[in-house]
Amino acid sequence: MDEKNPQEEWQIDFEWLRVRHLVKDAMSKETLPDLNAILFLIGIQECGVLKEEYTKEEKQDLMHIAICTLLEPDGYYEFKGRDEEGWPHFEQKMNVDIKGVAAQGQLLKEKIIFYFNR
Repeated sequence: MDEKNPQEEWQIDFEWLRVRHLVKDAMSKETLPDLNAILFLIGIQECGVLKEEYTKEEKQDLMHIAICTLLEPDGYYEFKGRDEEGWPHFEQKMNVDIKGVAAQGQLLKEKIIFYFNR
């Protein structure tokens, strides 16, 4: 990931906060959602399977679907199709070579902003 100038960092922080408020308001929540909550919701959106409750494994799968969806435009993943239950499946095409949790989180925030702006 390239070094960002302070203006770009400010814009990303501002847009990330905007997305968090958008999701908070849409879900009628009292607190701002974190990165994992937004990934979970993107996973539900992309999967199209809405249930009252999800198992821990399903939640992890939905977050994985979100990450694949967010990174697909950059060629990291390729959509392969849906299984008999409607769950999307992806094939990893490249490794994400970003080191560190903070840098990976920043990349996902940028991809989420793009996702909500399209």
